[in-house]
Amino acid sequence: MAKVVVAGHLCLDIIPEFPDGTSDLAKLLVPGSLTEVGEATVATGGAVSNTGQALARLGEEVVLLAKIGDDEFGRVVRRILRRAGSGLDGGLIVDADSSTSYTLVVNPPGIDRTFLHSPGANHTFCARDIDDAALEGADLFHFGYPPLMRSIYERDGAELKKTFDRMRSRGMATSLDMTFVDPASEAGKVDWLAFLENVLPSTDVFLPSLDEILFMVDRKKYNQLVAGFGENIVQGVDAALVERTAQKLIDLGVPVVVVKLGEHGLYLRTAPSVPGRDLAWVGISRFDSCFLADVAGTTGAGDCTIAGFLAAYINGTSPEEAMTIAVATGAASTESLDAVGAVPSLGRLRSRIAAGWRRLPGKFGMEPVA
Repeated sequence: MAKVVVAGHLCLDIIPEFPDGTSDLAKLLVPGSLTEVGEATVATGGAVSNTGQALARLGEEVVLLAKIGDDEFGRVVRRILRRAGSGLDGGLIVDADSSTSYTLVVNPPGIDRTFLHSPGANHTFCARDIDDAALEGADLFHFGYPPLMRSIYERDGAELKKTFDRMRSRGMATSLDMTFVDPASEAGKVDWLAFLENVLPSTDVFLPSLDEILFMVDRKKYNQLVAGFGENIVQGVDAALVERTAQKLIDLGVPVVVVKLGEHGLYLRTAPSVPGRDLAWVGISRFDSCFLADVAGTTGAGDCTIAGFLAAYINGTSPEEAMTIAVATGAASTESLDAVGAVPSLGRLRSRIAAGWRRLPGKFGMEPVA
């Protein structure tokens, strides 16, 4: 069992249950209309909650570091995390001058989810909020969702680079996850390539989704894909584009890149040298398809996929097993409406895989790219 510190964005998710047959999001938002829905699932969300709780459910020792407000939503967040695991709420910073972040998740069956989000206290989270005591004995420091945290994305990510350099000086590996940038938001005006140029040399593992990273490093191509394929841009992407994009990130200084491809799986690319890893981790280019799941909701699936990869990575598995555990964790997570309720222990996950859990064919297959 390894110890992982998961820091960054945390919010309260409110997820209404939609009846089967709900197929048109536009009709739900007609002014003056009323749409009857079922019970709401109220859960913690964001990278800290989703990736952190998934790691804990897989069996790792986890410390969650995030900022909340001194308000009712903040108290709900603490109660939920306290119930999820002893001490999981212990690293939360309560800021009396901020509100707790929340997200309304609109996720009808069979439709990609939509979010209404308030960043709240996440905007003020910074390096000085991290107490050394929380870092004792930790093997990995994971940070999630900089695009929703103003103090983190300002000044080309100077706060995050300072934080990652501090973690590395303590002998910890660092990993980074993104989230999609709203082009109309303040974060949409950030020079994300400059951010990555500054932060990635201090990052050991980078785990963005394809749409997130194309928006940041190749806006022209991203806009072309959106114009042709809408939100499901992976439909218009070939393996060569995924490979080139990941290599661009390797060239910026991060040795391990994992690109999330939604229902089409996961892609791993590694540098010619990967510090702290054996030769099996060097020079990899590999796609893995998803496992077949009885999908109830996709909220948090990407975060749980990341948790699976990191759990395997910090425990010294092969890259092949890390990818398998990653896509299996992501698939399992979709079998409940909330983000982490269906994530099993790592032992149970491995048993399900060994029992012949079927995979989806996947757009890119499973074989390494030459």
